[in-house]
Order: sequence, then structure tokens, then C-alpha cells
Amino acid sequence: MIRKLAFRNVKRMTKDYLVYFITMAVVSALMFSFNTLLFSKEIQNLFEMAGTMAIMTGLATFFIVLIVAWLINYMVHFILEKRSREFGIYLLAGMKKKEIAGLYLFENLLLGTGAFFVGMLLGFFLQQILLSIFYSMIQMNYHLHLEFSWNCIVMTAASYGGCYLLALLRCRKKFKKMNIRDLMDSQKENESISAKNENRKKIFFPLSVIFIILFGFFLFCYKEWDIGIAILFLFGLVITIYLFYVGISAWISCYVRKKGNAVYCGNTLLLLRQLSAKVRTLSFTMGTLTALFTLALLGSSAALMFNHFQNQILINKFPFDVQVYSSQTDEDFCKEIEVLSRETKINSVYCYNIYENGTNTVNTYLYTHLKEFGTNYQRTDGTPNQKKIDQNNAMVYYDYDTYMAVSDYNYLRKMLKLPQINLKDNEYMFHMKDRVFRQTGDFSDQICIENEGERLRCAGYYTESFSQDGHNGSDYILVVPDSIAQKMRPYYKEMVSDIKGKTPVNLQKKLDDIETGDENICSGSDSIVLFAAKNLVRDNLVPEVKYMLSSIIFPLFYIGLVFLCVSLTVLSVQQLCDSVKYKYRYRILFQIGYSRKEIEKIILQQLVSYYLCPVLMAFVISGMISIYMGARFNFYTGVYTSPLLYFLISASLFLGVYVIYFIITYIGFKQNIEQGYMAR
Repeated sequence: MIRKLAFRNVKRMTKDYLVYFITMAVVSALMFSFNTLLFSKEIQNLFEMAGTMAIMTGLATFFIVLIVAWLINYMVHFILEKRSREFGIYLLAGMKKKEIAGLYLFENLLLGTGAFFVGMLLGFFLQQILLSIFYSMIQMNYHLHLEFSWNCIVMTAASYGGCYLLALLRCRKKFKKMNIRDLMDSQKENESISAKNENRKKIFFPLSVIFIILFGFFLFCYKEWDIGIAILFLFGLVITIYLFYVGISAWISCYVRKKGNAVYCGNTLLLLRQLSAKVRTLSFTMGTLTALFTLALLGSSAALMFNHFQNQILINKFPFDVQVYSSQTDEDFCKEIEVLSRETKINSVYCYNIYENGTNTVNTYLYTHLKEFGTNYQRTDGTPNQKKIDQNNAMVYYDYDTYMAVSDYNYLRKMLKLPQINLKDNEYMFHMKDRVFRQTGDFSDQICIENEGERLRCAGYYTESFSQDGHNGSDYILVVPDSIAQKMRPYYKEMVSDIKGKTPVNLQKKLDDIETGDENICSGSDSIVLFAAKNLVRDNLVPEVKYMLSSIIFPLFYIGLVFLCVSLTVLSVQQLCDSVKYKYRYRILFQIGYSRKEIEKIILQQLVSYYLCPVLMAFVISGMISIYMGARFNFYTGVYTSPLLYFLISASLFLGVYVIYFIITYIGFKQNIEQGYMAR
């Protein structure tokens, strides 16, 4: 009998809480498909850094388990509250608390198990999409095939099942403490929340708005951020999010009581009363949803930043097929050339020197003028701290300015299919990273480049991709006539090679395995994403670095999508369940002459106001932070995408999922209401 009752109740729950069922199925599918990245043997065999993806995905899974556990716990208690009178009647009919608790536990396990198996079927489909995108991002071919791993299935089931069991066990304890009266009155708990001290509480609304404005002002205008100030503002932002809903609910209530002008316009009074009551009842939940929406948008924006980096900058980081550095100026690279000859078909090999003349004029200027360094290399009076510059502890730039002979430079430009340049005997030329040049501009009038006491004239700047993370200089190279370069001291030596076709997958490793001495290669002033190495094999390094970036991009999208689905599920379920209470109100509107079309318009307005409440605030907060993060990211990496674009793309993806949930909720809400006033 109990089992039959449980199956009947599950069938009804699946219908009433369809959005919840779909979300849990989607979450389990996402868990399974992303866990594939953890346990895929092909991915583990492809990259030495496979542990990076495992760590990042595992960390993302940890946060997702927490939020999914919160959702399940919230929904289990929410459904319990909605069915409390039903369980009270079961007690009156003679059932024991233990039997009712067991019945409810069994029902939820059936619901959760059903969602899990549906999710697993969907997960195999999402797995193929995810792996196709992943292999495409790292520029490798992928042939569709199922990645079946028991470890992946067990981890997904353990994460999913653990969340369910914890929530149900907590719910079982609540059952033991409840009596018939508690169960019968449980559904009225939210209704008992009174509107006390509304005049005092409404001050939270303007205070919250003022704090958010101040936060934005300090974010973009204050330059001396430290951990203490960041934590203070973060704590204040969290408090503000929750107090905002207390304040706006009180403000609406006071406005209605004072009979403001807008109250008597159309259906405003009905909508304001419903919104005020809902926000007052669910102020804490609204605050939590706003925080989740904000995190989802920020995670998506950050993922887009790294994606734009790999599409714009990474493809230009390694312009040569193979490049090798040596600190030994007499190096002939015979071992490296032997490996290349054995493993590839060589079109050309070229060896050349990088020179120095004992000066560090350009280094000093960059150390004291680039914003990345701040005042680290300046004295209190703003002059260069030459002692600290000469120590060169950070190894950003070499000890001396780096020079290249124009003949070597033109040969490399020819390899890159760039036009040749000409220099007069008294001229020099800069080749530097576009990111650095955009910040410094032409600074040749502020430095002095000399040859035997004669000042050389700057002939211009070039900013094409030129492998300047420690190879052809670090951030920059000074190009001088051959006659001048021959008088300088060789500083280190480089070899570049043009390979026919694609290089072997393990060529980078074979070059790294060659016995070498101590090689202290500098890294340049790039930050956030930095890669400096003695040997550079483009076809090996680009997939490797893209894999590293993907280990950040995928978990961020993963977290953002799950947080978004969880938040929208809570919003949808709340409204769909409340539609049962609103049947009476809308039946009255129908009876006093409102048409079906007018009622549908009111329903739409009610849902839009309710849905927009947490979303608008999340958009404001995440928008400010995303634009600030995007500007900082562009500054440190050289990406030239508009910081606003990161947020707009992220918001568009957000709204796509948002609209799907909204349409499902609107259709379900309208059907429930129509059943109420059409069956009068």
C-alpha cells in the first residue's frame, strides 16, 4: 500500500515540480560530462599537465556539490512544507511518523534516481559535445566515441547521491520533532511574517543603492587596493545584497500605504502587493539567488576573457615552427638540428646572435614607466632605483639591453613573410610587443642609444608577433646596422627552424631532453598567462597552453551554468507552487469582468517583476566587476577586446537560459490559473 502510494505521489511530484526534475537531470548530466575530463585516458596521455584539468574540475565539482546540496535541501524542505497538511492527515489516519518519514524519503529517492538516470542518458550526449569543443579548442581532431569510465560514473553518482542523502536525513530529523499541529500549521509559517517596522526597514533600500554606487566608484577610481580593503568591500557587498530586499519590500509597502500616484495606474496595486509580500517572505532566498546569479555571470565573463586570450594572443605567441635559446654564444645547436633532421623534414635552419653593449637604458625606462611595475623600481623622489634594477631578481628583462643585427632581423622577417626594412648607419629601430607599445608609445626622445659616443636616431617601431618572451629580446629588441652589431658583445644565441608540415607530438619533449647547462631565460612583463621556455615548438606548445587555459575556461563555465540553473529552478518552483494560492485571486478578477487576455497580461507582469528582482541587482554588481576585471585582464595580457563585451556576451548566454526557464514557468503558471477560474 505504502509503495503504491509512493509511486502515485512521485508521479504527481514529477508533474508539479517538473522544473526541479529537469534541473536535477541537467545537473547530473553536466557532472558526468565534465567528470569525463577527469578520467579520460586519452586526455591524460596527451598532456603532461593533465593534472591541472583534474584539479580545476575537481575544485569546480566541490563548489557545485555544495550548491546542489543547498538546492536539494531547499527543495526537500519546500516540498515538505507544501505537503505538510497531507502528512498531518496521514497521522490522523493512523500512520506512524516513522512510516511517513520513510514514505517521503522513498518518494524523494525515486524522484532523484529517476532524474539521475535521465541525466546520465543526457550526459553521454553532452559528453560528445563537450569533448568535441575541448579537442577543437586545443586544435586536435576528435572522432566521436563513448568515453565509458566506471570511475566517472561512480564519482558522479557519489556526488549526486551524497547531496540527496544529506538533505533527506536532515528532513527525517525534522519529521521526528513534528506533531499533527505542526504539520497542519507548517504551510502558514511564511504567511505569519508580519510587516512590522516598515518605516525603519525602508532605509535599507537607499543605503544599499548608495553602497553599490560607492563600491563602483572605489572599484574604478581607487588605486591602492589591498587584501584588507577588498575583504571589507566584499563583506559589505554580501550584507548589502541581503538588506536590499528587506529595504525594497518595506519601501513598496510604505508606498502602497501612502497611496502613491502609481498605485492607481492599471494593475499596479495588485502587482505591488504581490511583489512586496513575496520579497518580504523570501528576502534571504532572494539575496542568495542574487549572489548565485552574480557568481554565474562573473564566472562566465572570466571564462570568456581566457577564451579571447587564446584566440587573439596565443596564436601569435609562437611565430616560428621551432626556436631554441642558448646562453652559450658559441653554441652550434648540432644536437637540436640532429633531432629535427631525424624527426621532421626541415625547410630551413638559421642561427644568430643577440647582442649587448653593457648598457640598460631601455630596461631602466621600462622598469620605471610600465604600469605593471608601479613604483617598485623607483626611489621616493621618482628617480630610477638603479641598484634594484641591476639586481634583476625578477628576471623580467635581461641585465643589459638586447640588440639584433638588421641582416638577422630581415632574415627572420622573411621567414614570417613580413616586408624587409632598411637602416642607415646612424639609425636604430625598435621591435616590441604591441601590448607594451600601446602603453609606452614613442619614447625614443627620452632615451639615448649611442654608438661610439654618437647618438643614433630612432627609425621607427614594429609590433608584429616576434617571439619576445625571452628569445628575440624580452618585450623588445633594438635592431641596429650590422656594422654596429659587430662591435657589440654576443649576449646569447638563438636558432629558428621552418618545418615542412606538422611537427611530431613529442618533438618538444625530445628537445627538452637534450643535456644542457644552466639556462636562465627571462620572461618579459606579461602576467596572468605567462610562458617562457628554452625550447619552443609551436605545434606542441599551442595545444599544451590551450589545454592549460581550457582547464580554467571549462570549470568556470561549468560552475556558472550550474549556479544559474539552480537559481532559476528556485525562482520557477516558487512561482509554480504559488499559482495554486493565486487561483482564488484570479478567479475573482475573472468574475468581476477581466478577460482571459487581461489576466494573462497580469500574470506576465507578475512573473517579470518577480524574475527581474534578483536578476537586475546581479547584473549591476557583476557588470561593474566584470568590466573592471576585463580592463585589468586586457592591460596585463594585451587582449584588445572591449571589457564591456565580456559582460555583454556572458549576459546574453545568461538570458538565453533565463528565457527558457521563464517560458516554462509562465506556461505552467498560466495553466494552473486557468484551471482555477475556468472551472468555476
